Amino acid sequence: MIELCELLKNWPCTAKGGDFRALVSGVTDHSAEVTPGSVFVARKGRSSSGLDHIQEALRNGAVAVVTDISRPPALPKGVSAVSVPDAADFLAYSCSAFYGHPSRELTVFAVTGTNGKTTTTRFIGQLLKSCGIRAAVIGTLGVWIAGRKAPLQIPPMTTLPPAHLHRVLRYCADEGVTHVAMEASSLGLSGRRLDHCSIDYGIFLNIGTDHHAEHGGEEAYLRAKGRLSDLAGQIIVNSEDPAVLSITGDRLPVKTFGEQSGGETHLRIVDNGKGDWIITAGETHAGIRAPVEGRHNRLNAAAAFASLMAAGFGLADLCKYAARLSLPEGRMQEAGGAGIRVFVDYAHTPDALEAVLSALSSVCTGRLISVFGCGGDRDREKRPQMGRVAGEYSDSVWVTSDNPRSEEPARIISDVMEGLKNSSAMVRAEPDREQAIRGAIYEADPGDIVLIAGKGHEEIQISKSSSRPFSDFRTALRFLDEREAEAGAADGDDRVQTTDRFWYDGSGME
Repeated sequence: MIELCELLKNWPCTAKGGDFRALVSGVTDHSAEVTPGSVFVARKGRSSSGLDHIQEALRNGAVAVVTDISRPPALPKGVSAVSVPDAADFLAYSCSAFYGHPSRELTVFAVTGTNGKTTTTRFIGQLLKSCGIRAAVIGTLGVWIAGRKAPLQIPPMTTLPPAHLHRVLRYCADEGVTHVAMEASSLGLSGRRLDHCSIDYGIFLNIGTDHHAEHGGEEAYLRAKGRLSDLAGQIIVNSEDPAVLSITGDRLPVKTFGEQSGGETHLRIVDNGKGDWIITAGETHAGIRAPVEGRHNRLNAAAAFASLMAAGFGLADLCKYAARLSLPEGRMQEAGGAGIRVFVDYAHTPDALEAVLSALSSVCTGRLISVFGCGGDRDREKRPQMGRVAGEYSDSVWVTSDNPRSEEPARIISDVMEGLKNSSAMVRAEPDREQAIRGAIYEADPGDIVLIAGKGHEEIQISKSSSRPFSDFRTALRFLDEREAEAGAADGDDRVQTTDRFWYDGSGME
């Protein structure tokens, strides 16, 4: 608890009415989260304004309402009206102040990039744990402390809003955590969620195509990512990604990483073709058995190594524990049966899909079968690009629904199909994701690999009419078990042939 006057004293504002000695029970910009004693920050959001929710906040017991408009609305007696220059900026500051600025007590790594944020933060957390450091990982998969899921109720967001972020950081500090690795999404950065969070190291992985529509274009997306360069004390940069170099501007990275040779502050990591990684940092060389597959995961590991070396950890210690690295849920997560391998991955951008398919194609002894879709209401331009990538690497492609949201699945599939026109792969369109997964698994022969891409760890599928429980991994396991049971009961080859609802013939949907 903190008095309202203490919360406001270091911030430019004007305030009138109410009780400035009132005890504040929380700070939020969501009127539904207001409890008696809360400060409600009526900021402008992407789709609505907090001004429209002041009455609900008052009914729920707000003791103060903060706005950044020139003529704030009249408030009941006993409620303080506070005017600030920027409500979003004040929200970030006041949430940090309410919890006693917990980020200042922690060493914070913030990771941004179109792809790889979840894996890189998990790698950082795993290496810290192996080094005897009590660390937390915050991001798409929730909050993990020392490798275990923390019992916290938080919204399912890649980068938490300030009211939840600083509550979580306070919890971490109180639990003895000293280091935190968190994901910094473009939407989180542009929405000011990480403002007034003390970030020691900002890590830049890569820049691809994602969220352009939600930001209003590619330039705005790049600006959002680039904000981390201003927020972090030091930056660690993928020196081989031109877009990353463009958004970090004149900032000199404390460390760089990549596959090419570099200077004293560069960490190089390559695969020797025999299942080993060769790591070079300055004059130090090390070799380790590759703990995970794929060039993209090797670069994610390089980012983790470079970041921890910037924080004072030695390469020898990191390499000693590298064998313990493992991928998060929904990232190259494998299921298998009847001689086939099935992988579930979150890849939902062209770059990510290409990275995963490239990794799988290098170890596939049979055919590579892919199942994927694209989300609705966003980034329509990436759909044919993902179709092209799938067609280049796959022998068979099942195009299906991801989270269609308010769009018609057939329209999304048609956009994807544009990129598959010149593919030599067998292409099928099946809007029902469950049936597409079934079809791919039943199509596969021993030695084949099936990739189910796009949703990864997600547990729901969002469409115009509903949000239904759906897990790619559990669905795959069910059909693998079903197929094995049928094979065991049959005398011969009893493989089911699926009937496709749509076929692609180069002219569109039929």
